[in-house]
Amino acid sequence: MRGLGVVGCRRLGLAGSLGIGAGGWVAGRLPVHDPWGWWTERGPAVTTAGTVLAYAGLTALVVAWWAYGRAGASVRHTLVTLAWWVAPLLLVPPLYSADVYSYVAQGAMVLEGHDVYSQGPSVLDPAGFAGDAAASVGGHWTDTPAPYGPFFLLLARGAAALTGGTLVPAVLVLRLVAVAALLLIVWAVRRLAREYGADESGALRLAALNPLLLIHVVGGVHNDGLMAGLALAGAVCALRGRWVLGAALIGLAMMVKSPAGLALLFVGVVVGRSSAGSPARRIVRGAFGPGLVAAATVLLVSVVSGTGFGWLHTQGVAAAIHTWLSVSSDLGAGLGALAHLVAGADQDTVKSAVQLLGLAAAGALIGRLGWRSATGRLDPVLALGLALTALVVLSPMVQPWYVLWGVPFVAVRACRGRAGRRLAVLSAALVYETHPSGSTPAVGFAVAGAVAVAGMLLLRREAAADRTGSEGGGGIGVPGPRRAGTVRDEVRTGAAPA
Repeated sequence: MRGLGVVGCRRLGLAGSLGIGAGGWVAGRLPVHDPWGWWTERGPAVTTAGTVLAYAGLTALVVAWWAYGRAGASVRHTLVTLAWWVAPLLLVPPLYSADVYSYVAQGAMVLEGHDVYSQGPSVLDPAGFAGDAAASVGGHWTDTPAPYGPFFLLLARGAAALTGGTLVPAVLVLRLVAVAALLLIVWAVRRLAREYGADESGALRLAALNPLLLIHVVGGVHNDGLMAGLALAGAVCALRGRWVLGAALIGLAMMVKSPAGLALLFVGVVVGRSSAGSPARRIVRGAFGPGLVAAATVLLVSVVSGTGFGWLHTQGVAAAIHTWLSVSSDLGAGLGALAHLVAGADQDTVKSAVQLLGLAAAGALIGRLGWRSATGRLDPVLALGLALTALVVLSPMVQPWYVLWGVPFVAVRACRGRAGRRLAVLSAALVYETHPSGSTPAVGFAVAGAVAVAGMLLLRREAAADRTGSEGGGGIGVPGPRRAGTVRDEVRTGAAPA
């Protein structure tokens, strides 16, 4: 892979992205009905050929991305490469998920005055406004209330209003929102890397050029990119002393998806440690200041949006779906079946108990990371990335793109450290878990597992080669250059890549 060079990697990745886009045009998550005739079924033979092409393109993209990590590209080259790899995905139908149809339908519900937090898209008239989007929503979600906050629903409402609820343009408008979120991630990662004197190009490769992000945020139009981008921007502002603005941005991120609220804990650490005055005053300011600002932001937007506070009660609706990536759900289902067989216990009760234990373990890990950050033994930004990753791993409902919550924060502080290397392998593996149409076939899990094992073995081989000097530096698993600390290092004492 080393012989590809940065130009070869860029071209190989572009070929891969083109393959994903072309294959996805016929094998992606096509709507039930497209009045424009863009995204329609072409027959089983064409769909099969498109699926093969999409998987081949995905593999080429992953190989190019991995090799790019060792090619020593500049920041400018990385940004241009990102544009090349994103471009083929801009006009394709939704890939790997039908969630964007839910977004459009929920935006139409807000526009028509329905309560999105007590009803699902099935309340929309199939022959009326946004009826095509509602009909294309995945089966379980048709009658499921929205788990998203008012800020995102305002954006979805705007997309529905701007396009008259017409399916293709509404999806493309939300894809523009996703691309804007990607640009926000790029901006924030670059600023954070500069604050820390970190490897800017390496951070961008893991955080923004990541194939998992490209296929699920740009291709799949998931709003997780927007949540991450706003939280990252909040962290940038907090590190630069503008913590009120930072907390407000995190409040907006929470009103896309609530897990962004974890950022308040670590921004509070930054605020407390950078404040003047007595220790007690610093603790109080850090513990309550960002939270109060975020709460005020949530209150204001919830009132202005007109959707109310029902979103606070729908955060657990996704947990009803069993996803095989959730360790706690899998373990709970297995133990529940065993307990039912042996003692006649209720399987769902056992499963729920195990899921709660998983969340409790996640809470304990997050608390430990917060404490280590507050006592100066772990950098707050890295701690936040690890905390979000722990929450995902131990959550009762896990999707591949959830990993992207913590990746950008880890990328800034440890893109070439142990945590960054493992997240790179995990990202490369998880792209295979989902079929372009959004289904999750068993073969996807098998391929993802094989790629994960191969990736870890490759990391060991590359690390051994670099230690003996037989390969050049600059790889994903190779320590990157360090610069002298910035003036804000006092706030970030004890930052060590995990």
